[in-house]
Amino acid sequence: MVVAGVAPFTLQRYEEILDIINFNSTFILYFARFALPLQAIMKEVIVKDERLQQAAKEGMDAFVKAFVDAIHEAIGGDLTAETMAELNADQITLLAWDMLHEEVMDGGFVQLIHNGLGEFIFKNPFAKAVKQWGLRDLSKLIYEGHTLWLKYRGEIEKDCTEEEFMALFERFPEFDDLDDLFVENEEAWMDDIAHYIDDNLDRFATISA
Repeated sequence: MVVAGVAPFTLQRYEEILDIINFNSTFILYFARFALPLQAIMKEVIVKDERLQQAAKEGMDAFVKAFVDAIHEAIGGDLTAETMAELNADQITLLAWDMLHEEVMDGGFVQLIHNGLGEFIFKNPFAKAVKQWGLRDLSKLIYEGHTLWLKYRGEIEKDCTEEEFMALFERFPEFDDLDDLFVENEEAWMDDIAHYIDDNLDRFATISA
């Protein structure tokens, strides 16, 4: 998925949202120039109850996907600086997880970085957010990935032929351990995320009949 128009500095607001969580874990948005009620600026994300029940029967992956798809539908399918401003921190974190999951399960962290998602995942508070969700091991993995990304991003992000891209995996074997850890824990992390969503439904979507 291409994150059109999203540069690291445009995600500063995401970090601000995460940094102003109150004791009830309710996200409060502060605007320097406008004081608008939350419902006035947030996109309404709706998941049909029938779809949710069916997804729950199919498993954790389908359950999580139901919310990911609903968020994408609410913002018109494109995560940009503008549409991200219409989502709360939990919704953005879920989309970040979906991007990470899709890329790493398909081609590892090397593919994720080559496809330009390194800045979105590593330079913004995704690791902090999933730690707050209770996924400490995933958070640690992201911080380790951040270190390698800083070290090798210049070479991995270059345009290249398919043959040169495939050679990247041999050139940067330090990512292998991260890839293996992700694959080994992916199912458990997906399960944890599904349970977090289920325990905090109102932060992700409105369930409609």
